[in-house]
Amino acid sequence: MENAKKNMKFSTHSVSNENREGLKAWLNPFGYGWERVSYWLQRLTGVFLLIYFVGHVIETSSIIGGPDVWNSMLQLTQTPAGHLFLILVIGTSTFHSANGIRLIFTHLGKGLGEPGRPDYPYSPSSLNYRQKSGIWVALILAAFAMLFGVQVLFGKG
Repeated sequence: MENAKKNMKFSTHSVSNENREGLKAWLNPFGYGWERVSYWLQRLTGVFLLIYFVGHVIETSSIIGGPDVWNSMLQLTQTPAGHLFLILVIGTSTFHSANGIRLIFTHLGKGLGEPGRPDYPYSPSSLNYRQKSGIWVALILAAFAMLFGVQVLFGKG
């Protein structure tokens, strides 16, 4: 046993910094296909909605400051910038929800392609017509929800 440990050669090569893209690689949705873009958007919308949730709790808790404080906080949402922000919240929550439902079905094995041998050029069998359609449905639903938000918030009615 001792001789086996002495005869083992350990690799001491170092990883160059060129291969470590870090956050830059995580933020780059291009060059990976629809599955990667969907993954990137799911994370981005999740972080945005978390920030919105914290801000919403702070805004809602301002009611304990009295009617004047509450009304001043509500005035923030009654501006064009406030309306645009709310439209962005509508779109991100719709996409995040619809894409999350697609991912639940994917994890349950629904809509996946048949497993196959990974031959070059590598093409993921999981990203078939059904999966691409699910991504497009999530994007289209988000766009329609945002258009509805524009109509409600900026429409003359």
